[in-house]
Amino acid sequence: MAENYTIATNFVQNIVEEDLKSGKYSEGIHTRFPPEPNGYLHIGHAKSICLNFGLAKYNQGLCNLRFDDTNPTKEDVEYVDSIQEDVKWLGFDWEDRMFYASSYFERIFELTIGLIKDGKAYVCDLSPEQMREYRGTLTEPGKESPYRNRSVEENLDLFMRMKNGEFADGERVLRAKIDMSSPNINLRDPIIYRISHTKHHRTGDAWCIYPMYDYAHPISDALEGITHSICTLEFEDHRPLYEWTLEALGFDANTRPKQIEFARLNLTNTVMSKRKLRMLVDGGYVTGWDDPRMPTISGLRRRGYTPESIRDFCDRIGVAKSNSLVDVAMLEHCIREDLNKTAERVMAVVHPLKLVIENYPEDKVEYMMAENNPECPAMGKRMMPFSREIYIEQEDFMEEPPKKFFRLKPGGEVRLKHAYIIKCEEVIKDEVGNIVELRCSYDPDTKSGSQHNSGRKVKGTLHWVSARHALQAEARLYDYLLVSDDEENTSDFLAQLNEKSVEVIENCMVEPSLAYTAPGNRYQFLRQGYFCVDKDSTKDKLVFNRIVGLRDSWAKAKKS
Repeated sequence: MAENYTIATNFVQNIVEEDLKSGKYSEGIHTRFPPEPNGYLHIGHAKSICLNFGLAKYNQGLCNLRFDDTNPTKEDVEYVDSIQEDVKWLGFDWEDRMFYASSYFERIFELTIGLIKDGKAYVCDLSPEQMREYRGTLTEPGKESPYRNRSVEENLDLFMRMKNGEFADGERVLRAKIDMSSPNINLRDPIIYRISHTKHHRTGDAWCIYPMYDYAHPISDALEGITHSICTLEFEDHRPLYEWTLEALGFDANTRPKQIEFARLNLTNTVMSKRKLRMLVDGGYVTGWDDPRMPTISGLRRRGYTPESIRDFCDRIGVAKSNSLVDVAMLEHCIREDLNKTAERVMAVVHPLKLVIENYPEDKVEYMMAENNPECPAMGKRMMPFSREIYIEQEDFMEEPPKKFFRLKPGGEVRLKHAYIIKCEEVIKDEVGNIVELRCSYDPDTKSGSQHNSGRKVKGTLHWVSARHALQAEARLYDYLLVSDDEENTSDFLAQLNEKSVEVIENCMVEPSLAYTAPGNRYQFLRQGYFCVDKDSTKDKLVFNRIVGLRDSWAKAKKS
């Protein structure tokens, strides 16, 4: 588990502390992270992971990883594997406590038989459309099903026949017998078992009836000895059903799990619905679940985010009881703060413009010393080749610049980082007037770090790479997936997709020290932003993902 992770004081921790003081849970607290294996985890799940595992660690308790795999129509072992990888990558360890709701199918079935015998559940033949009609509304009570008063014997017989596969999908369901006039619609005889002749990824064809999530979840919690069942705010209205289930099945009131709800994470310009994320994948709007534009943990990992930055983000946003919208700039601030301390600085020119230093010897190569990270001297230094022909950024030159343009212009001077002061002498254009080359001169008495440096000062400093030694690379510049700030309030979120969410630039030039880099390595491209080597990268073709730019709007907003 992440050794340096601690949990901030919040209302959930306060409840835990009170329960521990009262002696209610004498054996300590026990939480769980219970994903459904029907998709990849996203940044919202990261908040839940940090909360559940963090609470357990902080209070010397335990946290389980449990797959609530009760819906085989949408589940896959691919998702099971990805979830395990994501939790481990974030820095948390469930040790030997990985469980599946499907492991409890036999026990849940046995408990359900007892529920039917107690007259608290019945088999219902209403169609889904009829059931919606009978259910009532928020202002009108529901109507009792005509099958509600079947005898215990008939319900047991029908339920066993459901289990034995005698009925088609949707032909019958098992419902809890609670209260059709309850103001809480979740208590109006909810479905607790449905028929599905679908092969399960773990149990195969052993079952053709499956417990509903709202029914299986509290039972799984109780069977595992969970003390605090922490879930997002949309389950608050489901809590009475959670409690009814545990009481109706006879679980000890003194040791039953306590459900606590907290606000889910909503992030600006970000799709936070697993259903909508699946639409993006299935519709080909993104390249997959790990597309670097996706807010999935695997997408953020491929983009270049670190587990430390995500844990820091989850800690900063805190745990609240009411929903709110978090600015994605805060997440970007967290990765900048982390990489500012840990990422090596390198020279990379994204949009190259050739520059020839005419008074520099053609066959000469010098090696300039550059620090790998000025924030961390222990990261050392490297030598960079410098020669007569170099590349600079196209945007670092303007023929007719505005005032306060401190980069290169005709007749103007700038310093090349770690090298010399140069002066633009001539602009070379092609037949249609595009600038294709700059001819410059250099002052040999201005070498950075040299004891013979003249001490001359200029206002602009540019990054560069030696044309003779540069490596060609591809840069993928990512922007927000949505143009809308709040996806939750967007009726057609596909219409809000950002058509310019990625720009691929194939002819970037990077310094030769990156020749043997590996996927996952992170760098700061000087004056450009933070970049990560993508998994598509090879020795013959380097590929870099822009993690985030250098400008920090969140830090700026905090200061103002």
